Amino acid sequence: MVKYNKTEKSWILYDCVISTYSMIIITTILPIYFRMVFKNAGGSAAMSTAYWGYSNSVGRLLVALAAPILGTIADYMGYKMKFFKVFCVIGIIFTALLSVVPNSAWLPLVIVFIISTIGNAGSNIFYDAFLVDVTSKKKMDMLSAIGYSAGYLGNILAFTICMAIVIMAQMHIIPISIMTACKLTFVITAIWCAIFSIPIIKNVKQVYGIKKEAKVVASSVKRLVSTFKNIKEHKNLMIFLVAYFFFIDGVNTIITMATSFGSDLGINSTTLLVVLLFTQFVAFPSAIIFGKLSEKFKGKTMLYVGIIVYSIICVYANFIHNIIGFWVLAMLVGTSQGGIQALSRSYFGKLVPKEKNNEFFGFFNIFGRFASILGPLIVGVVTQLTGKSTNGIFSILILFVVGGVILTKVKDATVSDGEEIPTNKITVAE
Repeated sequence: MVKYNKTEKSWILYDCVISTYSMIIITTILPIYFRMVFKNAGGSAAMSTAYWGYSNSVGRLLVALAAPILGTIADYMGYKMKFFKVFCVIGIIFTALLSVVPNSAWLPLVIVFIISTIGNAGSNIFYDAFLVDVTSKKKMDMLSAIGYSAGYLGNILAFTICMAIVIMAQMHIIPISIMTACKLTFVITAIWCAIFSIPIIKNVKQVYGIKKEAKVVASSVKRLVSTFKNIKEHKNLMIFLVAYFFFIDGVNTIITMATSFGSDLGINSTTLLVVLLFTQFVAFPSAIIFGKLSEKFKGKTMLYVGIIVYSIICVYANFIHNIIGFWVLAMLVGTSQGGIQALSRSYFGKLVPKEKNNEFFGFFNIFGRFASILGPLIVGVVTQLTGKSTNGIFSILILFVVGGVILTKVKDATVSDGEEIPTNKITVAE
């Protein structure tokens, strides 16, 4: 049985921050709360959906565009944790501040949300890049999978608590309004994120990096430009990123459109939340199983498995007409959602030059962030042309096929059996 040290365990725990923020703030409770705030301000339901979509896009777009330069600067020794702390604290503080925005002030709520998203998404860039610093290539797949699994486990606990508070307020079991209950969940989320941020800040250090130069920002820009000019030297990395862009776009699209797809089938919002919760129960062990299987069959093979499962999901969605079919679909998603995301992260971590891992994880972040544009567009166009959302989901199959084909062109990284992380040695490249 593989044992993990304090550094690795501390890194794993931060996934509870990323996953819980995504579940409560982005996916479930804040969207519901925003709709209520927007309605109080006299807005329509349709416009609230539009503005919520814009709000999500702005924050993540800003982080995606800044990711490469931030990552390039963070490649200098001693900078990675500084950047991580700044974004982490911003995310926590502004998540808590969501609770103090007045009940009809939708624009201030959007601004606070965007800043909190920048903090959370920004810290995620450096969290992913720390994977290279905390473990060896041999253990990356399993460690990344356990990280996602820990995130799902955290989701189950945190989301259950927050959902219970909102439901009890709705049923008048506790003497507070639904809006107050939502605000309470934002505070709980901020506290949760703060608690699970402590281990990584305390125990994880930057091991790989380059020597600090006099003009950090100017030098970082020059290195970034040089990377673009010499992109042929990193051809294998770029092929993987293109493959990743397509298949992860398919994954993100199915996750994003799941609620709308369920609503089209006539499933109410409460049932959808319950289905989403149970999906986490399936995703928790499934991510670990993917990690375990990757030790035997290699990470790339398991990426193919994830792509195949999602391809089956796209085909199966075309035949769903009731809630039972939707439950089956959701559970299928749960079997591979964490696995394909975790192994994509670790597989990329094996390919990147260790001393430039922040810079390249910045590119990884860009491809991941922008990989949620093409899929929804395809779904929207096909659904509008055919009049059936099932056809829209089926059309996403093309993304998995293209991603899978391109992935065959990627060469695996060489992993030494004896490789171990140099826990007491700092590696600095000139």
